[in-house]
Amino acid sequence: MYLGIDLGTSAVKTVLVDSAQRVIASESRPLTTASPLSGYCEQDPAQWVDATFATLDALKATHASALAVVEGIGLSGQMHGATLLDASARPLRPCILWNDGRSVAECRILEQRWPALRATTGNKAMPGFTAPKLLWIAMHEPEVFAATKLVLLPKAYLRLVLTGEAVEDVSDASGSLWLDAARRDWSDAALAATGLSRDHMPRLVEGCAPAATLRSELAQRWGMIRRPIFAGGAGDNPAGAVGIGAIRAGTAFISLGTSGALLAPTSRMAANPDRGVHTFCHAIPAMWIQAGAILSAASCLAWISRLFGIAEAELLAPLGSRPQLPSPVSFLPYLAGERTPHDDPVVRGMLDGLSHGTDREAIVQAVLEGVAFALADCRDVLADAGIGIAEADAIGGGSRSRFWLAVLASVLNVPIHRFAEGETGAAFGAARLGRLAVTGEAIDTVCTPPRRIETFEPDRVLVDAYADRLPAWRELYRPRQ
Repeated sequence: MYLGIDLGTSAVKTVLVDSAQRVIASESRPLTTASPLSGYCEQDPAQWVDATFATLDALKATHASALAVVEGIGLSGQMHGATLLDASARPLRPCILWNDGRSVAECRILEQRWPALRATTGNKAMPGFTAPKLLWIAMHEPEVFAATKLVLLPKAYLRLVLTGEAVEDVSDASGSLWLDAARRDWSDAALAATGLSRDHMPRLVEGCAPAATLRSELAQRWGMIRRPIFAGGAGDNPAGAVGIGAIRAGTAFISLGTSGALLAPTSRMAANPDRGVHTFCHAIPAMWIQAGAILSAASCLAWISRLFGIAEAELLAPLGSRPQLPSPVSFLPYLAGERTPHDDPVVRGMLDGLSHGTDREAIVQAVLEGVAFALADCRDVLADAGIGIAEADAIGGGSRSRFWLAVLASVLNVPIHRFAEGETGAAFGAARLGRLAVTGEAIDTVCTPPRRIETFEPDRVLVDAYADRLPAWRELYRPRQ
């Protein structure tokens, strides 16, 4: 048996997977975020621990015999968060999350201090990444910076609690701006530019490599016969890639979680940082992932659900399974700023084209289409880097909506495939990494694609209609000064 634990932004999801790669059980516990000021987004790391323990306690209550024989555990997690620990490994403040936009000025400072940043990391300095957050801490909370002895990404902090070991995998580390992405190692120059050194960093491993073992007292708590081995694990999107077998060049997938992304594994770095393309090491050796990332995807649907006071499923039901025409309303999904291609943390969303005749269904459809148009921007900047998308798989909670996937197929003009368990992709991928760390099996034999249950083909009429709408939608973007 193997466990996959996905530390997301809105929830911790834990899946129990058997040797035939069947999900035997799953548990989820919600997380909350705080926004002390506009553009700020933080979480208390204690939440992550409490939620993870709750999922494992629940699995023990319902599947004790299966949990008892777990051999390997993989972690996936929200990327980029800055968890600052003191000399006793206690958090000094709430974690600054991936969608926090406070460090705009620090991004400029970082690129000035270290001109080789883009060439070395494959990324542009953006507020979402970890390194600018540390510059902000140094300038605005100097006492916290002075007390910081260890900087961990969210899932690495969770691993520290579970194992006592400070270890990070190279895929998650890629999103820090402290990693030399080609060498898959910390960059001393990057660390020095933020006043840090390797002493502040966890040990690095590949995602499928053994990293640590579960604490003995926790193994006893959950009735495990032996202390399971932890894999290096992965950031949420690389873990999702492992879960759907996207481990070779030529594949692509769309993640529709709280945030969204269009991602393509590559056997070489194909960076395009000037257009906001992200470069991450993959969770498997000698592979990378190029990604266009948007800050709000399924969270846009959650927002409109809260606004109307109606459950998401009830909002989507009247739309049916596919659009007949584009919505007369346009929506910019920049509720928390945007990354690809704008790198604009202060821009905000917009509904355009409202009239007395606008109904709820038109607005909901516009929200889904706005996210799809933002992913079309990602498609185009990936194409600029030489990466063409011929088809894509869909994962994340948003992949449950057949209407949304039909919209995406016609906006992107490629077939979109859906899996039966697409919303558990990251946790399932983490479980696969946990298995590889234990067994040492060939990656290709474990990381196979799951069965696609449905394919959404582009509708030729809608392809043309959306192509006509896209330029006008792009004109709605106006950078805020």
